[in-house]
Amino acid sequence: MIEAERKQCLEDAQLENDTAGCGKMWDNLTCWPATPRGQVVILACPFDLSPTQDRNVSRSCTDEGWTHLEPGPYPDACGFDDKESGLDEQQLKMFYSSVKTGYTIGYSLSLATLLVAMAILSLFRKLHCTRNYIHMHLFMSFILRAASVFIKDSILFDNRESDNCSEGFVRTLPRPTSVGCKAAVVLFQYCVMANFFWLLVEGLYLHTLLAVSFFSERKYFWGYILIGWGLPSIFIMVWTITRIYVEDHGCWNIINSSLLWWILRAPILTSILVNFILFIRIIRILVQKLRPPDVGKSNSSPYSRLAKSTLLLIPLFGIHYTVFAFFPNNFKADVKMVFELVLGSFQGFVVAILYCFLNGEVQAELRRKWRRWNLKGILGRGSKCQYPSGGSSGVTCSTQVSMLTRGSPSARRSSGFQAEDSLV
Repeated sequence: MIEAERKQCLEDAQLENDTAGCGKMWDNLTCWPATPRGQVVILACPFDLSPTQDRNVSRSCTDEGWTHLEPGPYPDACGFDDKESGLDEQQLKMFYSSVKTGYTIGYSLSLATLLVAMAILSLFRKLHCTRNYIHMHLFMSFILRAASVFIKDSILFDNRESDNCSEGFVRTLPRPTSVGCKAAVVLFQYCVMANFFWLLVEGLYLHTLLAVSFFSERKYFWGYILIGWGLPSIFIMVWTITRIYVEDHGCWNIINSSLLWWILRAPILTSILVNFILFIRIIRILVQKLRPPDVGKSNSSPYSRLAKSTLLLIPLFGIHYTVFAFFPNNFKADVKMVFELVLGSFQGFVVAILYCFLNGEVQAELRRKWRRWNLKGILGRGSKCQYPSGGSSGVTCSTQVSMLTRGSPSARRSSGFQAEDSLV
């Protein structure tokens, strides 16, 4: 509300012709109208500062311009208790500091977990497939989002985040306005939008897998790349160009123009809505496909297991974003901030757990590699193979190692299926 009044006051001041008196002025709380010299303007105290509605403030227009506020500064003139103001400001600082600490811990934990998950899926060749490639791109979007948050905070706030968040109406802090600061904000906006679009790609891939009988995964994969990384870049480029011509001031961390807000908000809201619709459709498809009585855990296919494991992600994060996505931006601002910043910062950690560390195929491959490394370590420490002098059975040391490390493909798949089914 105050921001809208400030904008309207400044716009009106630019349109007014120069007068012989004092021009229209915004003092961070009240818009003082243009007044001829020698006159006094009396206005009611701002509602946010006055506990009662019968207090006024005034300014006089002199040859030197507007005088100081009478009968004194806003807190004194409007009966605003300094102690109460200081207490509220201190509580607000503590709240913002707690929020920042919470999402810093969340993004740090997510970043470390996602880097390990990316290394596992990248190093083991048997885990290379279209499904895991999409997971890796999703992991990368979370990694970039966490990194962009740290970069933005280090450049923008510079250990003054509490004052910046809870600054008073009259007192303002200088903010960096360099190209580097704006670039950090642009990077942050891109990473956030790309993260939402890769969550959408996960939903699209699962829906395609369930609804389409035959499709070219390679062709669809490049389409997913364009959706996940390409579309956000287009929207961010449009936002950046519009920002340069419409609202190029400050560090671009505050958005006053509704046009600029919707250029960012509309694609994200659309991805949330589409992902929620896909979730409903996938549930219906799964109910139809998994209804036959002969489908059980013992012979469940990779097709149904993939559906179960992916469905763990879509309702968890789709519903989470849907809770506040379509409410006004100022609706329950503190609760919304905790949900989106603090709980959202742990999202990458949960994704890494579900898609990597609790994945049956990953666990089976790690166990297989671990057994092989242990056997190589035992043999490398000097354990020698004793070949019988006569009546050899023909089984050599290397053959025994291969028998221990190689299982039948069906056995490996079965163990992987059971491990992943334990998720559901």
